[in-house]
Amino acid sequence: MEMKYNLILAVLASVTLCGNATAGEVLDRVEKNKELVVAIDTAIPPTSFLDEQGNPAGFDIDVANEIAKRLGAKARFVTPSWDVMTAGKWSGRWDVAVASMTPTMERAKVLDFPAIYYAAAAALVVNSANTTIAKPEDASGKRIGVQGASTYEYYLNRTLKIGAKGEFKVDYKIDNAKTVAYDSEGLSLDDLRLGDGVRLDAAIASEQAVNGAIKAGYPIKRIGKALFAEPLAIAIDKGDQDFGQKLHQIVGEMRADGTLKVLSEKWFKTDYVTGSPQ
Repeated sequence: MEMKYNLILAVLASVTLCGNATAGEVLDRVEKNKELVVAIDTAIPPTSFLDEQGNPAGFDIDVANEIAKRLGAKARFVTPSWDVMTAGKWSGRWDVAVASMTPTMERAKVLDFPAIYYAAAAALVVNSANTTIAKPEDASGKRIGVQGASTYEYYLNRTLKIGAKGEFKVDYKIDNAKTVAYDSEGLSLDDLRLGDGVRLDAAIASEQAVNGAIKAGYPIKRIGKALFAEPLAIAIDKGDQDFGQKLHQIVGEMRADGTLKVLSEKWFKTDYVTGSPQ
C-alpha cells in the first residue's frame, strides 16, 4: 500500500478547529455527565460492527472507549445514518463521531476534525469469478457499489477533495461509472459476493473492510493498487475549540504511548497508525 502520508499531512494542516458554538460547551457536558455519546457506523467489520450479542465491537469502538476513559467518562454509542453524521449540525444528539471519517473540503464546512487516528487505502474489488476487470480503468462504465455520501462515491463522481481546501491530488482512473449507493460499504460487498454481475460489477471500499470480507470467506478479489490514500479522523460538530483541543491531546497521547498501534494490530493484524498523519 503506497500511502502518501507526507503529502496528506501537508493538506490537512489547514483543517482547523473553528466555528461559532459556545467554547467548551460539549466538553463541559461530557465532564459533568461522565458520558461521551459517540456516533459510529456498525457495518464495516472489523473496523466497527455488532458482535453476536448485538454489542458494538471493532477498532473504532475500542478507540472510542479509550477516548471516553481518558475523559473520565463512559462511551454510549448511537448509529445515525452516514449522510446525517457527515451533514453536521448535530444539535447535541451526539458528541463525537469515531467512524473512520475522511476529512474533505465539503465536510470541513460543517465539521471539525481534531485528530487523525489512522489511515486507509481505497480498494477496488470484484467478484472472484470476474475475468473482465484486470485494472481500474476496466471498471469504467460498470456498476460499482459504494457507501453513499462517502469518499468512494465522490471519487466516482470526480468531486473528491481531501483536506479543508481540497489540495490533495486525486488520480481518477474510472470513467462514467454507474454508481450504486448503499448505506454502508459492507452492504456493497454483500451484494458483490452474490456473483459476478448479479447486482454489481465491482465495489470500492476501504482496505480494512475488504481484507475483513476476504477473511470472512467473501468470494471477492482486489484489483490493482490503492485508488487513493485517505487519512481517517474523529469528527465533532463545528465550533467547540476546547473540546476539539482536548480530543487532539488525547489522541496524540494514544498515538505516542502505542495504544492506537496496539488496537490497529489487534483488529487489522497490521499497523495502520505509524507514519499516518497526526
